Amino acid sequence: MVAWCFGLADAMFVLSAGFSMAALGQTSPTGDSGKLLTVEASLNLRNLADLQFSPDGERLAFVVTEPAKGTGRLRHIWIYDAASGVARQVTFSAKSELSPRWSPDSSTSPASAGKLGAGGKQLAFLSDREDGQQQIYLMSMNGGEGRALTKGKRSVKAFEWSPDGKTIAFLAPDAKTEEEEKKEKDKDDAKVVDKDDKHARLWIVDVGTGETRALTKPNWNFDELAWLPAGDRVVVKGTEHPESDRYTERIFSVKVADGAMKELVKPLGPFGEMRVAPDGKTISYVGAREDGPEPHDLMLLPVTGHAARNLTGASLDRLVQDYHWAKDGSVVLLAATGFSNLLVTYSADGTRHDLSPATAPAGSMALASGGEIAFVSQGATRPQEVWLWDQKGAPRQVTHLNDSWKQYRLSEPEFYKYKSFDGTEIEAGLLKPHGADGKSKLPLIVLIHGGPTGRWGDSIETWGQLLATHGYAVFYPNIRGSVGYGQKFVEANRGDWGGGDFKDVMAGVDDLVKRGIADPEKLGIGGWSYGGYMAEWAITQTNVFKAAVSGAGMANLISEFGMEEHPAGDEWFYGVPWEQPEGFLNSSPFVHLKNAKTPTLVLQGDADTVDPLGQSQELYRGLKRYGVETELVVYPREPHGFHEEKHLVDRLNRILAWYDKYLKK
Repeated sequence: MVAWCFGLADAMFVLSAGFSMAALGQTSPTGDSGKLLTVEASLNLRNLADLQFSPDGERLAFVVTEPAKGTGRLRHIWIYDAASGVARQVTFSAKSELSPRWSPDSSTSPASAGKLGAGGKQLAFLSDREDGQQQIYLMSMNGGEGRALTKGKRSVKAFEWSPDGKTIAFLAPDAKTEEEEKKEKDKDDAKVVDKDDKHARLWIVDVGTGETRALTKPNWNFDELAWLPAGDRVVVKGTEHPESDRYTERIFSVKVADGAMKELVKPLGPFGEMRVAPDGKTISYVGAREDGPEPHDLMLLPVTGHAARNLTGASLDRLVQDYHWAKDGSVVLLAATGFSNLLVTYSADGTRHDLSPATAPAGSMALASGGEIAFVSQGATRPQEVWLWDQKGAPRQVTHLNDSWKQYRLSEPEFYKYKSFDGTEIEAGLLKPHGADGKSKLPLIVLIHGGPTGRWGDSIETWGQLLATHGYAVFYPNIRGSVGYGQKFVEANRGDWGGGDFKDVMAGVDDLVKRGIADPEKLGIGGWSYGGYMAEWAITQTNVFKAAVSGAGMANLISEFGMEEHPAGDEWFYGVPWEQPEGFLNSSPFVHLKNAKTPTLVLQGDADTVDPLGQSQELYRGLKRYGVETELVVYPREPHGFHEEKHLVDRLNRILAWYDKYLKK
């Protein structure tokens, strides 16, 4: 049902704050010249992530996701060199490379002095360049192409260098056997659900010889790993019940010598981004309070203990998006706050200090041994680039990978707050079309973010920018349930989808109508995932919207629970439908479809396992039954987030045409 933001640098939710909080009507589009953004041009954004400093802090590796071409978006590794001031691409395969990791610094590991891989001499990364299987590759920084370290008909999903640089621990399932491959080739490939699935085990590979051995059993599944500094144990996040639909993962330490496992803690609810402090005494992770609904606070777990301490809950109370340990035992972290982000450091004694760079971080960040911070920054009219900050002067931009966007005229959002039906303060953004005179009423499109534990932020949002070029005002409300406003605000829509959150939307629309900004006869609504659900709910509750777009939405929350990939998040909101069907049922749009009259465009990928195709089919069938103008467009091969270039173009063109058809009569 929901696109949970487990990843700290998820591009959907980690958004920058290069703006001042302006009163409504006090900002204007950026410039009066320049090209108007087109659908095709809107795809040409490069995304930057996974920043990694070399041990000496002189080089910065990062991943660049290229614009969609053909059937996907390639990812390649770049390196910024401080001495030359130049960023250059270092991987060039026809497939993708990701997860760059430098070999360890010999100065911090005496045993590795002079050994293979010491001091950032090698860069390890993942690539699917051979047979589509993601393997670990090693690249010498003295030149040359990367060589495969791991092999087999299986994909590596995560890895980390040992402290001495001699071995690498990684997570991957068992490789397919010859018999399994033959059965697949012969189409004799029936599988028993859960029982025949292969799960990621913990492995160790020798960097010099390539010899590999498994440390854990094949019936377990592991998602994350981190070495303890002594090099004798690996900390992992895993479960012996991978078939479960609930949160059963725990944190274990695994002895490298014999694979002996010891449970350290069982966090309540979802958690992730597990790391180890430099002194090896503390394991950190971003975890949920009590049992959910999402990882929110930075938790500290003593290696010798069984209870974690919440470092940020009381003093910060904002979603932790990324964080790094410093050598002195302090932590630097990036937290979501409203449409913005906050850079914070916690000293070793737990004291909070806010950092205030002139340019705010927006996504991935990295911390050098000397204290320099690298981060990705962006804004609503400013695409992603890498910046460096020495914590003394002003941050400086060191990449120009999206300079082509300078030619386009984009609309600058206006950020403001309004009161909802119960007095709750809601923060929102508003885009206005170019040439708006400030007097005429504008056709308005309401866009709802995914999640529900997502948010809108200060970044280039292509749906809205394209709608603005078509003459629409675009409304972005961070309604209750959004992250960036504290844990209680996140919890405010528990068991109440379509209740207070929908009233927040309508209060914002009413506010814009009363201000004379929105034309009440030309209102539209749309969104993807939870945003698609909210669009579906809206058309069953009111007829004020003259056009709606639902992308990968949820029409029936009961059947959704039974077919989605990870229903544990929904259980936090509503329980389970076999025992408590009322909440699921009452919040399901299909129950109220007889009330719908709004022309609705339904968009869906047929390979979506987050919000499966059946949900959009249920919506479409009900709208047809009651004579509502509707179209269902199904995109082959597409998962929850689309990849293929022609599908991305088609989707945007259909969205624009649908709103134009019904709001520009």
